[in-house]
Amino acid sequence: MPIKVSVVIPVYNPGKYIEDCIASLLRQSLPDDEYEAIFVDDGSTDETPERLDRLAAEYPHMHVIHQEGSGWSGKPRNVGIAAAKGEFIQFVDNDDWLGDEALERMYNYGVENNADVIVGKMAGKGRPVPLELFRKNRPHANVENAPLIDSLTPHKMFRKAFLDKHNLRYMEGRRRLEDHVFVTEAYLRAENVAVLSDYLCYYHVKREDASNAGFQRFDPVGYFKNLREALDVVEKLTEPGPLRDRLFRRWLRNEMVERMRGKRLLNLPEDYRQELFDEIHKVVVERFGPGVAAGLQPTQQIVAALISANRLADVEEFARWESEIKPTGVLENLGWENGELTIGFTAEYQSNGEPVVFRADGDKDLLAPPLPQSSLDTIATLGADTTAPLDKSKVDLVVRERETAAEFFQPVELTREKIAVEGREGDFRQVLRATSRIDPLSAANGAGLGAGIWDVLIRITSCGWTKETRLGAVRAEEAERGRVAALTGSPAHLVLPYWTDPYGNLSLDIDQKTKRMSQEFAGLTPDDVTVTANPGRLTVALPLRVQGETKATLKLTDIGTSRAVDTPATLTARTSGDAELSADLPLGEIAGGQWRLKLVLPSAGAGKPVPLPLVLAASANRRVVIKTPAAAAADAAAGRPAPRPAARRSLLRRAAGKLKRALKK
Repeated sequence: MPIKVSVVIPVYNPGKYIEDCIASLLRQSLPDDEYEAIFVDDGSTDETPERLDRLAAEYPHMHVIHQEGSGWSGKPRNVGIAAAKGEFIQFVDNDDWLGDEALERMYNYGVENNADVIVGKMAGKGRPVPLELFRKNRPHANVENAPLIDSLTPHKMFRKAFLDKHNLRYMEGRRRLEDHVFVTEAYLRAENVAVLSDYLCYYHVKREDASNAGFQRFDPVGYFKNLREALDVVEKLTEPGPLRDRLFRRWLRNEMVERMRGKRLLNLPEDYRQELFDEIHKVVVERFGPGVAAGLQPTQQIVAALISANRLADVEEFARWESEIKPTGVLENLGWENGELTIGFTAEYQSNGEPVVFRADGDKDLLAPPLPQSSLDTIATLGADTTAPLDKSKVDLVVRERETAAEFFQPVELTREKIAVEGREGDFRQVLRATSRIDPLSAANGAGLGAGIWDVLIRITSCGWTKETRLGAVRAEEAERGRVAALTGSPAHLVLPYWTDPYGNLSLDIDQKTKRMSQEFAGLTPDDVTVTANPGRLTVALPLRVQGETKATLKLTDIGTSRAVDTPATLTARTSGDAELSADLPLGEIAGGQWRLKLVLPSAGAGKPVPLPLVLAASANRRVVIKTPAAAAADAAAGRPAPRPAARRSLLRRAAGKLKRALKK
């Protein structure tokens, strides 16, 4: 078979971090004879070269090339391109890994859409990745119709013939942003770029020791010299105008303005802060016309204007205010409706624990940062737009898988509300009121949420701030009442919304990845159970949402002998919203014993028995009594058999007679 994909991995002293990368390559769903991995060892001095040699000896489709250290990843990637035999080349860093079906899905998607570049959905493990780009599949993307420019890391799949046609290769030597230069040119030359968002393809990982190259402090002079090379590519392949300004804006925003904001700036040593600011100021003045900054958000425009005017002190003052701005959310309600979890919440920004305040000026809404008048005068003089575009404020609800960091946007219905600040004429705060619905069967960009723990968070975007926070720690009573597990789909998935410890945030347990389900039934008592005779039928009302009728299993375990008996059960939706559990008891098998009860719910995952806080005592003549575990233990300790229902009724009649006679006296 011809090789479909060559995976090129530059390697330098990854130590243990390469093991996840290797394991993910060996797990690929593509047949071994349809892909290859090429590890290019760039002079590693740890045990990695020997590890890779052993790997190549064991697996014919795993290859290793050893070379003297070049100082950066450009040359090893180029060596990998030259050695690749695949129709497409996928670049992977030695401390990252791929989803198990990534190569097969990306290859098929690229062929189907005749793409020169395929961008697979990324998850950031401790490091940021693009978010807006992966809201949906984009089979025919380019820099004009999609935010491709937000993703300039090399971790993509490229058609090899396309790279050869344009002689696209990485700049070599010890340098920064060589991937920006390479990927930007690829985007601008490609006939088509396909963005695959419905499967998590690439896991971008921050090492525990934070030794990834991208986390090291850089030399500002060299860094911004290399950045200019990416700008040169844009100038070479675009005409002056709105598109070029929009592409340039990516570097102004991400590499310059964002480095000069909030705690990111204030945490830098003062001497390095000044050096970094000076180099950024040079690039802004030399390369960017007014149309570049004009498209930024207001807060970003303010910082860009202060950079252009060489006003570091004012930038620092603005950063001190922004550093205290945090997103907040209140979970107002929670509940299930037609198999979807409905989440109602409010959100807004706060600073120093108080709502961020805006100021009305005629028909305009303005930012109102509590800055010294001198700073405000400087901002006004520079002409930066301080209008607050509150009509564009939005809040997203995102579910994030805890183990992999895969995250997916959920649909949100939003209203924006202005609330006057008491005693401050013209000042107001903005509250975002939102409702989102999570369908566990389609919440992952059309696919179902996999078994695991999914954290729920909100992300507020307003006025140039995009910040996220967990949801649920602050909640209304209605949300508390609506939190209940549900069975959805066929085969059924068990979805348990729960509050995390110790903060009380909302998370979803899909298919019993935790042991929390037993807590859902902890409040059951014998009064919640009905047992009928001839034949014995047990009925229990459970705090659980089901649709229609669902099969389950009731597991009975004899307390004395540990003998287990399973009996079929049925879960039926009740008008109250709860589920009714019913099961025909095998009285002949259980007579004469006391039995613990567990419920095995129909989960698409491995259904785990959920204990019920009930004990079933069956007498030799097949009469049944339901007890609490404590009562059953007390009876067992006292050597008392389970009282028969008839005997209990007789005792009750005698007690009632005594009470009646006493009242007559």
